[in-house]
Amino acid sequence: MDEKSHHMTPEEFRRHGRAVVDWIADYYERIESFPVLSQVEPGDIRRSLPADPPEQGEPFEAILKDVNSVILPGVTHWQSPNFFAYFPANVSGPAILGDLLSSGLGVQGMLWATSPACTELETHVLDWLVDMLGLPDKFKSSGPGGGVIQDTASGASLCALLAAREKATGFASNESGCEGRLVAYTSNQAHSSIEKAVKIAGLGSRNLRLIDVDESFAMRADSLTAAIAEDRSAGLVPCFVCATVGTTSSNAMDPLPQIGKICRDEGLWLHVDAAMSGTAALCPEYRHIHDGLEGADSYCFNPHKWMFTNFDCDCFYVADRAALIKTLSILPEYLRNKATESGAVIDYRDWHIPLGRRFRSLKLWFVIRHYGVEGLRRHVKRHVELAREFARWVRESEDYELAVEPPLNLVCFRHRAGDEFNRKLMDALNRSGELFLTHTVLNDRFTLRFSIGGTNTRARHVSRAWERIRRVSGEV
Repeated sequence: MDEKSHHMTPEEFRRHGRAVVDWIADYYERIESFPVLSQVEPGDIRRSLPADPPEQGEPFEAILKDVNSVILPGVTHWQSPNFFAYFPANVSGPAILGDLLSSGLGVQGMLWATSPACTELETHVLDWLVDMLGLPDKFKSSGPGGGVIQDTASGASLCALLAAREKATGFASNESGCEGRLVAYTSNQAHSSIEKAVKIAGLGSRNLRLIDVDESFAMRADSLTAAIAEDRSAGLVPCFVCATVGTTSSNAMDPLPQIGKICRDEGLWLHVDAAMSGTAALCPEYRHIHDGLEGADSYCFNPHKWMFTNFDCDCFYVADRAALIKTLSILPEYLRNKATESGAVIDYRDWHIPLGRRFRSLKLWFVIRHYGVEGLRRHVKRHVELAREFARWVRESEDYELAVEPPLNLVCFRHRAGDEFNRKLMDALNRSGELFLTHTVLNDRFTLRFSIGGTNTRARHVSRAWERIRRVSGEV
């Protein structure tokens, strides 16, 4: 008698796979029936799970049943059209199917030789995006630069900082470590990943300068110049600046032309983080957000935020790939191969921290081919229009005010009754399950953030959210 394999047979996979696809499709059809923010208490999910793993395998139907009864109650529904918190993390049918295909192929794309299509499709799609977003040609693979898919903007910023560190030390810090004199700069509104990066890279958080911002919460170029001069006079070595196109708190746009000139004059590496907002440059009318990008040494944006491509997918570009590769390349004997030694191929393992890498470009390729540039632009434009409409309602209200004029799809606003009222309002809205908002603090005042970018968010969801906000504010 044949020994039981315990593997899922191809026929079982077909049957269960159809069930999962049906489950996902049904989930999207009923997603508005769920409270947007999970209502469970800490520990509820673990208490619903058995203490010990199953000794024998269980039927797939039982596993899928537990997804409904155990997992779904603990899910915050990021794909709900009533999700207005944090930032978009919008997915789409073609992206999900592309990711499924990537999982099915099971490719390990660390070298060109380990799957040529994984490398070459990624290179090609990232070159497409240079044209789609109107980025400088120096970021294309046809020149000395090029692009790579990273996991997140956090990973991209770390890689940029590491390359800047090595450039500033003549690649000596890879050998002997940092001496405590290298300094990095970003605005006090920049993403927290920059502080984490300086810790990981060995510069230390004491050597990160958080530069003051102006009334629109954008980095002040004059303050950056002064900080660099002060550090040089103290015998320190400025090496890296991170400018932001669309800060997390308020979507502020740092002045790239001025910052780029400072970095060029001072010999500093300029990295530009456009995590969410970079996608807006699909539309020619919003490409002004990238004015001055020609002065950057590296750039990143996240299709997994606002370009309908599920997590994780950050597009990271460098103007000089040789500097990045020299910083990160290690070639043990077990990875040596003829293609690498020929110098005719790209090995993306040298472009980021991990050795292993998935076939992430498939889902991006599926999205671009399914929507086309025109389709992607249409949705981005609509999100910005909805944000402007919401901002107009706030502006016309006697009870609410804008904290800052919204440049794109994020509206920062607050009730005039003060910080404690706004906290209570946000908590009441989120407890209701009808929508989900998050907050920030701008000019020392508690501020509500209304981020529009969901795949299925329409005008009716935005107008209904505004109605709910006003209604609940009368009940707080």
